Amino acid sequence: YFDPKQLARCGGKGKEDNFDFHFLGKILRLLKNFIAKMAVPCMELPSGAKMPVLGLGTWKSKPGEVAEAVKAAIDAGYRHIDCAFVYGNENEVGAGLKAKFDEGVIKREDIFITSKLWNTFHHPDDVKGAVKKSLEGLGVDYLDLYLIHWPMAYKRGPEMFPKDEEGKFIAADVPFTDTWKALEACVDAGMLKNIGLSNFNSQQVQAVIDIAKVKPAILQVECHPYLNQKQLLQFTKEKGMVFTAYSPLGSPDRPWAKPEDPSIMEDPKLKPIADKYGKSVAQVLLRWGVQRGTIVIPKSVTPARIQQNIQVFDFELTPEEMAAIDGFNIPYRACHLNWVNFMSDWPFHIPF
Repeated sequence: YFDPKQLARCGGKGKEDNFDFHFLGKILRLLKNFIAKMAVPCMELPSGAKMPVLGLGTWKSKPGEVAEAVKAAIDAGYRHIDCAFVYGNENEVGAGLKAKFDEGVIKREDIFITSKLWNTFHHPDDVKGAVKKSLEGLGVDYLDLYLIHWPMAYKRGPEMFPKDEEGKFIAADVPFTDTWKALEACVDAGMLKNIGLSNFNSQQVQAVIDIAKVKPAILQVECHPYLNQKQLLQFTKEKGMVFTAYSPLGSPDRPWAKPEDPSIMEDPKLKPIADKYGKSVAQVLLRWGVQRGTIVIPKSVTPARIQQNIQVFDFELTPEEMAAIDGFNIPYRACHLNWVNFMSDWPFHIPF
């Protein structure tokens, strides 16, 4: 990393013109990147890739906010960003990434980037084009991970949420196993390093595994103490897959939330645990997630909360506390998409 001649120049003789501040900045950035890599543990995917166990979620991050959130996250030590085309903000995520690439804070290989295939692009002929759109928006030439966002296929076309005259969503008859084969071709083309699934149930995951040349590396689903997904987590471990928990704080800002809905962040049983460790309830929830062997991707656009969310590796919950939090399971699913439960591939027809 270091040129000995440049290091010698940094010694100087106490004179300002003998001190290379630009090179010192480079050293400090490299040191900061090294510390960031050490701060957040990683899980190894079947390909051998290392995926940080905590990342920045970008769902519901508004235009005008997400680029700054990405920059704040990278400065705080995040090296994992979770995106999706349907979030409508990949261009801004890309702008945040580019700023940090240009500053020399990180290189492309230092950060793990995930995106997802939306439901209108399930047809095999549409998959490669959808991947390219995300690559262009994010300003990168490959993705570390790409997921099928949901097992249900929607009608092909430019409308992300196609509906009929009565306001009912329009499904498409595209088996997700065909979609998977098209993703495998994108892996072969070097566009994607790893591929996986999101919001699939155990039977649907098994159906993909049964036909796959490239095995799914990840299953990403909603998971928090009110929906602890214990059976699905065990299933993924048995299949050699890594489990990612989205909405690890319960997604209280989801667009369809109702005042009477359960809120894990407001559960009074968590406050004494948080107080014991001098942590917030959010930090306890994230610690519970990583300590049980899952990857967590909390969303925030507030720099202070982004910083707080990553500070969960300096304490450990006791086995009794872990068991107590496991016992909060209701189960309550916040991201249910009940408005498409008539579709055959809606994943919540079975317990897990």
